[in-house]
Amino acid sequence: MPTPTTPTTLADFAARSIEGQDIDLASYTGQVVLVVNTASKCGLTPQFEGLQQLHDRFDGRGFTVLGFPCDQFRHQDPGDDAEIAGFCQRNFGVTFPMFSKIEVNGDGAHPLYQWLRSEKGGVLGDKIKWNFTKFLIGRDGSVIARYAPTTKPEKIAADIEKALAG
Repeated sequence: MPTPTTPTTLADFAARSIEGQDIDLASYTGQVVLVVNTASKCGLTPQFEGLQQLHDRFDGRGFTVLGFPCDQFRHQDPGDDAEIAGFCQRNFGVTFPMFSKIEVNGDGAHPLYQWLRSEKGGVLGDKIKWNFTKFLIGRDGSVIARYAPTTKPEKIAADIEKALAG
């Protein structure tokens, strides 16, 4: 049984939006959420387009994508929050919520990512392997699945559909 201070759902976390506001992630309770660590200068950066398509396709049904820029993998997101936000909007028309740049591995990892990694390990144990690792979170705030960086967003659509129906 977890102690009262042990995070158990997405609602137990907060993060700073890319615009600088503190966001209580409990505001996403009841929604299906895809959490993704992103980068602007990565070979996988075109996935922003697929992520936006998922967001558009399922948005009216209680689904959203949450993007968390990260510069821990070969310095592939070196810009500041304003530069990253502008890049995502200009190049991919991103309208889903984006958050301030974070770390996803190591001592400085954001608490959300510490929890996500502990809930669903990957190929390298619990460490995030690369940009665009994805976590699908159910309406109850628990982690349903983890997807590799190379998993294209459209390949997750059936799992999102199932989570929305459940």
